[in-house]
Amino acid sequence: MGEKKCPHCGKWSSWNQDLNDLCDHCGKSLGGIDLEYQKKRAEQKKANEEQWIFYIKETDSDFVKTMKKVGNFFYTIYISIITFIAWLIAALPG
Repeated sequence: MGEKKCPHCGKWSSWNQDLNDLCDHCGKSLGGIDLEYQKKRAEQKKANEEQWIFYIKETDSDFVKTMKKVGNFFYTIYISIITFIAWLIAALPG
């Protein structure tokens, strides 16, 4: 446990190394910019996961989940082969 200066009111508050801790004086979050960055990063991560070609949703049935996993496996193999061929074409002339 330590102390952190509140980015909102500027007073020192007890802090448990958690970005969601609240200031003892004004009641706002002690995370400040770090908390905003963490939220933005989580949103970007979710958006990247949803852009995957066969995004697996929690509401999908077991059969659909299995088929999407198989599709993702073969898609990964396909992209790996294409990447290898592109690397080979770039490496050979040199």
